[in-house]
Amino acid sequence: MPKVAVYPGSFDPPTNGHLDVMQRAGKLAGTLYVAVATNMSKEPLFTADERVKLLEQVTADMPHVKVDRFDGLLVDYAKKVGASAIFRGLRAVSDFEYEFQMALTNRRLDVELETLFLMPSQDYSYLSSQIIKEVARLGGDLTPFVPPQVAALMKQKFRT
Repeated sequence: MPKVAVYPGSFDPPTNGHLDVMQRAGKLAGTLYVAVATNMSKEPLFTADERVKLLEQVTADMPHVKVDRFDGLLVDYAKKVGASAIFRGLRAVSDFEYEFQMALTNRRLDVELETLFLMPSQDYSYLSSQIIKEVARLGGDLTPFVPPQVAALMKQKFRT
């Protein structure tokens, strides 16, 4: 198993599903870099700095996790932090095609870097950031979906 791994994502917002994957990936990797990416094709609810801060708060009890951010190619970031693996969550079959393409592309760019897929707990397998944002926008209860710190900040964002 990898000594250092990366779990990349936009984490907009960080969800209980993300935390589930982080906890389980941490059992497999000595150090897990949770790497906040800038996704130019998405309009984020939270700035990259806000997402990093939220992730630092919700992972404070996970000593194996280091929160960071990156721009550019994931393989370059992984090399910079000394990672030998990338962890990705797969919620449903709909995630598979994109993740499969990304894994093969990353392997082509760096043959030493492995991608490992983890399924979230069945309690979170249906969650997506889009659904959670819609629940927040409509004033629904976020507590089953995101940590309390995230729910509080989402409520603030959607009040304005």
